[in-house]
Amino acid sequence: MINIPKIKIGIVAVSRDCFPEPLSVNRRKALVEAYKAKYDETDIYECPVCIVESEIHMVQALEDIKAAGCNALCVYLGNFGPEISETLLAKHFDGPKMFVAAAEESAVDLLDGRGDAYCGMLNASYNLKLRNIHAYIPEYPVGTAEECADMIHDFLPVARAVDALNNLKIISFGPRPLNFLACNAPIKQLYNLGIEIEENSELDLFEAFNKHAGDERIPEVVKDMESELGAGNKKPEILTKLAQYELTLLDWIEEHKGYRKYVTIAGKCWPAFQTQFGFVPCYVNSRLAARGIPVSCEVDIYGALSEFIGTVVSQDAVTLLDINNSVPRDMYEKDIKDKYDYTQKDTFMAFHCGNTASCKLSSHEMKYQKIMARTLPEEVTQGTLEGDLVPGDIAFFRLQSTADNILRGYIAQGEILPVATHSFGSIGVFAIPEMGRFYRHVLIEKNFPHHGAVAFGHYAKALYEVFKYIGVPVDEIGYNQPKGVRYPDENPWG
Repeated sequence: MINIPKIKIGIVAVSRDCFPEPLSVNRRKALVEAYKAKYDETDIYECPVCIVESEIHMVQALEDIKAAGCNALCVYLGNFGPEISETLLAKHFDGPKMFVAAAEESAVDLLDGRGDAYCGMLNASYNLKLRNIHAYIPEYPVGTAEECADMIHDFLPVARAVDALNNLKIISFGPRPLNFLACNAPIKQLYNLGIEIEENSELDLFEAFNKHAGDERIPEVVKDMESELGAGNKKPEILTKLAQYELTLLDWIEEHKGYRKYVTIAGKCWPAFQTQFGFVPCYVNSRLAARGIPVSCEVDIYGALSEFIGTVVSQDAVTLLDINNSVPRDMYEKDIKDKYDYTQKDTFMAFHCGNTASCKLSSHEMKYQKIMARTLPEEVTQGTLEGDLVPGDIAFFRLQSTADNILRGYIAQGEILPVATHSFGSIGVFAIPEMGRFYRHVLIEKNFPHHGAVAFGHYAKALYEVFKYIGVPVDEIGYNQPKGVRYPDENPWG
């Protein structure tokens, strides 16, 4: 995977000057040893220059972790900690940061060996709020060396997402298609998140595509496509154009990303795309997603953003699907009931034309787009990658700006069932506990569009922390409430 940051967390221990400094020194060493024993030691850097007790120490530590190439910070309260200096360190560090604290170690050492970091964390959180500093604080932020090592590891996907968004440019082509107002949202929240956006006409893209005709790299890309598709290469005659389009997008990224490190694309795919380009872009979109460059359909800018967040959190390909159709009763009765612990309302089918990476399909065929072919010649609708999605755990989520510029999101966790879809496109049978209520009281009630991002694994915990960190109000993060827990707008009489 490309287009994803590598995180290096600088661990800086702090100490209040009326506490013994060796408490923090020794606990920091134990924490680092615990992390290296269990995880990749290149994830972290132990700041050796000082234990932060003062503002001068804060500057020294800050300069040291910057020089070491750290792009994330862990402030470790080895004891009570200096509330001013430690929060100034977080303020002046330009990147994602977290706070954790040391638990007491033994009943036999509660005189000179007592650190009071349990109390110090309260002061740290209070001072962070006073200074309007966003920082990640774990659910229970006080622990042993081994427990704090686990907390730091849990912070990695959050840090990746925050760092990536701080260095992201979204490139879009064309306005949203007619009757797709749901994908049209204000871009002000992108700037609030520190994201750059470059909006282009599809004519700009068409011009760039035509300039790539005869590109000497096309045969090599075609060969790679043939190798990936194998027996699923049902439309070999279109591969040259698809390769030309892939090179167009990749070159556009390199020429237009400017000072930004990471890029995602919100692409146009209809109504005029297929008649003018002579194909549909779905397969190319799937190939870029597999590399870590998600490309949303129908110029869905916040869909592209959601996909990108899922990519950097999971370090894996994601996809964007329509929350599409209910599971027919006969299909539920035959393939799901009594085999899985889901009601029919817990299930639904998510679909898109063919944008899902081949590695996330049980089997795949590159063919034509059935919906478009109902009104157009089949030969201009070629280029979709079809197949049932691989069964397994998923997180279903989206970050969205409302029409009145409120940042809002949802996260649900469930699975793709190993049930044949009997349908077309990139599609799967999804099961999410209490999906029917979630659909009504979050997706509909909160006016979310029909596109949802899918990460292939249970990443809801990290996604929730990302949403909180970047400033989504917690009451604007919807999730599938457990049975028996009412939504605020849910009729108590059913």
